[in-house]
Amino acid sequence: MIRYFINRLLQAIPVLFGVIIITFILMYVIPGDPVLSMVGERYSEETIQRLREEMHLNDPVPIQFIRYVGNILQGDFGKSFITGEPVIVAIMEKFPNTMMLAIVAMFFAVLIGVTLGMISSISPGSILDRGIMILALAGISAPVFWVGLILVLVVGVMLQWLPPTGFGGVEYIILPALTLGLRSAAYLARLTRSTMLEVLSQDYIRTARSKGLPEWKVFLKHAFPNTLIPVITVIGTDFGSYLSGAVLTESIFGWPGIGRLALEAILKRDFPVIQGTVLFMAVMFVIMNVIVDLLYGVIDPRIRMERSDKQ
Repeated sequence: MIRYFINRLLQAIPVLFGVIIITFILMYVIPGDPVLSMVGERYSEETIQRLREEMHLNDPVPIQFIRYVGNILQGDFGKSFITGEPVIVAIMEKFPNTMMLAIVAMFFAVLIGVTLGMISSISPGSILDRGIMILALAGISAPVFWVGLILVLVVGVMLQWLPPTGFGGVEYIILPALTLGLRSAAYLARLTRSTMLEVLSQDYIRTARSKGLPEWKVFLKHAFPNTLIPVITVIGTDFGSYLSGAVLTESIFGWPGIGRLALEAILKRDFPVIQGTVLFMAVMFVIMNVIVDLLYGVIDPRIRMERSDKQ
């Protein structure tokens, strides 16, 4: 498993290098000048040229790219054009907020999605099953920004049950976490139902029932553990995307996370912050995928044995 883990990390290096290249190129394709964003409306041409020289923006693009990659290898993501703050410091300040939001969102997604999927699989074709699947389809189809705006309007403004926006105590995280986790919950409900129905039709389930085991024990002890592989795949990839910065959710609810930091950097043409946040998001997503791959072997010994044979 250790050798497999090292191999997966080595395979991630080309992916991250590709992210660096694409992000760097996009910075020179998008319209706008970061220097103009810094100086505002009143500026002189001498000031513009001086700032461009200080930020090395007049250097040839290949030289800028080599310098950028070299700095990254040394752990230096550069400094913000707007605030002058090191990018890594800004990211680390926002990351705990995004991590907290991602954990709560995934908790809601797993609790709601897996529970509804298991309930639906108990009586397939029933009115309850069809109702749950209709709700799941609606949850998958609804855009995140639309769900967020509806929750802000109904729960936050009209009913005033929870704060519509802002950052603070537990009450502030519920709406953004529900918004972020709703689509995952809907997908997990459908996935859990279909996987459970497939597992319940297997021979070993019929054998367990023929031995006189209680239905709840057959359901939870024999069937449910065998549904975890696809469920963990969804949890891992979605959680990685949450950590990568929920741009829309954090922007709608005013949540000070990495997603909102990236959006503000894009609006201000703050190239170092954009490049740093995108690279950090990619690293988080790759790490979560590696963790999911390792969990496969922990949950299913057959996968662990297959990997050992390949090694």
